[in-house]
Amino acid sequence: MLKGAGIGALEGAFGGGAGEDQFASLLREQYAEKMVQAGGLGLSEHIMRTMMEKANAAGSETTD
Repeated sequence: MLKGAGIGALEGAFGGGAGEDQFASLLREQYAEKMVQAGGLGLSEHIMRTMMEKANAAGSETTD
């Protein structure tokens, strides 16, 4: 997920090359560990709330 978001990739004078390819994954791994220790990003609650709202809206449309 972090790689797809571009986390760990450097731009500019210090970006690119074989060295970045080797160590960017280690940086992303450390970011991921810190996110887990902090309790995540809070996405699960938001996703669940959105799903429940859509389910409730779909349920009210079928009963009308």
